[in-house]
Amino acid sequence: MGTEEFLIEVKDLTKTYGRKKAIDRLSFNVQKGEVVGFLGPNGAGKSTTMRILCGLMPASSGEATVCGIPLASHSREVKKYVGYMPENNPLPTELRVDEYLRFRGQLKGLEGSVLRRRVDEVLELCDLRRSAEQRIIGNLSKGYRQRVGIAEALVAEPRLVVMDEPTIGLDPHQVKIIRKLIERLRGEKTFFVSSHILSEVETSCDRVLIINHGRIVAEGSLNKLREKFAPEVLFEVYVAGEPEDILKEILKVNSSIEKLEEGKLGEDGFQRVLFRAERNKDVTEQVAIRLAKSGKVRLREIRAAEPDLEEIFMRATQRSWEVETPLGPIQDKFAKTEQGETESDEEGSADAPEKKGKDSKNTKGKKAV
Repeated sequence: MGTEEFLIEVKDLTKTYGRKKAIDRLSFNVQKGEVVGFLGPNGAGKSTTMRILCGLMPASSGEATVCGIPLASHSREVKKYVGYMPENNPLPTELRVDEYLRFRGQLKGLEGSVLRRRVDEVLELCDLRRSAEQRIIGNLSKGYRQRVGIAEALVAEPRLVVMDEPTIGLDPHQVKIIRKLIERLRGEKTFFVSSHILSEVETSCDRVLIINHGRIVAEGSLNKLREKFAPEVLFEVYVAGEPEDILKEILKVNSSIEKLEEGKLGEDGFQRVLFRAERNKDVTEQVAIRLAKSGKVRLREIRAAEPDLEEIFMRATQRSWEVETPLGPIQDKFAKTEQGETESDEEGSADAPEKKGKDSKNTKGKKAV
């Protein structure tokens, strides 16, 4: 193992505690410069995997390399290239922020002008200089402490940054700051990030790994995961015309398209019709063009619904919140109240991944003709 293309290479990685397997033959790669989201239910093995990759815990079996260095025999060397922010970061409450960062930099081999420069850089990068540089860590808010943890992970200029729940407990403004930080360092650093705020993972990450019961159950870009876990797509049209003519025109695009439901005819003569089709990136565009050119019907609006990362996560992990039908939650997104508004999502299971307000909705932009 160990190639220039991949910063992380994992093959059949296993960790056991007695008879229990925390992770079971994990195999995956992470390319240099990628931002990878590492997802899974509580107890799935995320933190164990992260600690092994940071050289803080030995695996029971299997192989893993970081920066081309085998972890099993050179874990101390690997630590030089990795910045780690654990979920519950044990920050010393009695130190000032700048004191702590200098202390951690010294432990990681920095000294003199290099140490001073790096502390200054991460204070600026994490927006800590003006508001928190001289403050006692114990007096900081949750958001500032999280930023101190990220600054500590970055101070020694690591090639790999591993962050376990970096946005947990933060308000939307603080989450946005961390999102911008990752975006600023995209390509320069490789990020391996776990989070239960799936809308943030969807926004920030190039690729996603989903783990359940210690095994990888899904991996790939969001589009790749949609292809695997949602082979069909729903779209709705607001159109005026005879129902038979509407269906006939749409079936000319693809005979496999199925009409699911039909709304009431409005005073303006338009009605909402919901369809299901096999996944095709151009299907809504083709339907829009067909209806726009038709002399028998008039199209006002067409929009498609794609499953967001939250729904893909539910299907991939198949726990207590597993959906009963492949497109059930997506169809629910199109459900209308009597006032014509989209119905709000129901409360999820206590074990389900955290939603983030309106960001969790999966209805994409509209196409108007």
